[in-house]
Amino acid sequence: MLLEGKRLLITGVLTDQSIAFSVARLASEQGAQVVLTGFGRSLSLTNRIAKRLPGSPPVVELDVTSEEDLELLPKRVREHVDGLDGVLHAIGFAPADCLGQGLLDTSWESVSTAVQVSTWSYASLARASLSLMPRGASYVGLDFDARVAWPAYDWMGVAKAGLESANRYLARDLGAHGVRSNLVAAGPLKTMAAKSIPGFQQFEDAWGTRAPLGWDVTNAEPVAQAVVALMSDWFPATTGQIVYVDGGFSALGV
Repeated sequence: MLLEGKRLLITGVLTDQSIAFSVARLASEQGAQVVLTGFGRSLSLTNRIAKRLPGSPPVVELDVTSEEDLELLPKRVREHVDGLDGVLHAIGFAPADCLGQGLLDTSWESVSTAVQVSTWSYASLARASLSLMPRGASYVGLDFDARVAWPAYDWMGVAKAGLESANRYLARDLGAHGVRSNLVAAGPLKTMAAKSIPGFQQFEDAWGTRAPLGWDVTNAEPVAQAVVALMSDWFPATTGQIVYVDGGFSALGV
């Protein structure tokens, strides 16, 4: 199996529609030992959904905006596994006023929250996990193509652009530890996060007509397969990259 003996930390499992859930399920099926994270009111959701995964993986508390939680992460993880061969960053959030109204009228308070949770946390989670990760480990984040301006995506698009830049710098810094850092840029999927994007139907319509391979907004499996592949030993010399799993949409011009 592709991940036989691997120990993985997977964030972002809230519902069985989430990309992270598909990654956790597929990783378990491919031989990995999985640990999930959750926090606050969502912790009970993660604990409940974990029971639908193979082996009912344990859940550790992690709020990426809490320095205390970040410092305690290695201790909490070691209660279940003795190290991590892979970490999935599936974390993103923007207050409602960051989406759907352009960039000009959004408060810094809201923007700073979006950037802290969606961008800065990519580096902070890597820092918190690094002591657990041996050489050859893989750090993977979930992305949405930030090379262009999308309808309604607004400050979340800016935060994703920052995520893509952070990935390149992390690849530089983690390379000295033998750890890879890559992103998977998924096409639009009907997840809990997607429900917060005004006019999400526009994305569905565009992908449905323009993606060369077609695109199913209800199927996260292709994205999960890409994440699992990057966490395996089959990409030992790939870092700082973005793998687009979007049916080929991003390859086309207008």
